[in-house]
Amino acid sequence: MKVVILQPSYIPWRGYFDQINRADLFIFYDDVQYDKNGWRNRNQIKTVNGKQWLTIPVHAKGVTKGVPIKDVPIDYSKPWRKKHLNSITYAYAKAPYFRDYQSWLETIYKRKDELLSEFTIFSTKEIAKTIGINSTQFMCSSEIENLKGKKTDRIIQILKHVGADHYISGPSAKDYIDYSAFENAQISLEFLEYNYQEYEQLHPPYDPYVSILDLMFMQGENSLRYFG
Repeated sequence: MKVVILQPSYIPWRGYFDQINRADLFIFYDDVQYDKNGWRNRNQIKTVNGKQWLTIPVHAKGVTKGVPIKDVPIDYSKPWRKKHLNSITYAYAKAPYFRDYQSWLETIYKRKDELLSEFTIFSTKEIAKTIGINSTQFMCSSEIENLKGKKTDRIIQILKHVGADHYISGPSAKDYIDYSAFENAQISLEFLEYNYQEYEQLHPPYDPYVSILDLMFMQGENSLRYFG
């Protein structure tokens, strides 16, 4: 069984969904420490003025050291949902497929999940389904009891628990992963290379690293053709 383990992220980029597409089981790594300046609560879209950050505000207690991703609460004192929806609409109103997804997008931003991970995991699953990823199963690492250790040891425990024999990772993990631990566990390793085909974007120059929404609005039902 092919497995991917990644932290929940907000409207992630194409590479994140490529990993989902390649996995039999995708595990949201939601019980590790929240990283304040990472991708858990923010991402970028393309606009006529360049890239724009969209950031979900979280309560201060949610960013204290050691708090796991799954326990970070969203701050609704700011109208971020309306702001993000308006920003996306303004940036992509002229995209070929935006109108096809507009009501779907509005439904997502009507949600009022208490926790950040609830919203990001739900929206990630919805995006995956909408672009045609239908065979991948999902779960959260927090569903597995008595996990111990750190880094590679913890990953191996998760993989053994779910019966994985093949682990798919991004290329950056090559620099720190413990190859011998995977060999001893008899789990094969695969590192993706993000050499994706370019597609037309509304606002050149081309940027492959913005949110998956950019690809969806530009290519619609053909989005998966632009994966690896």
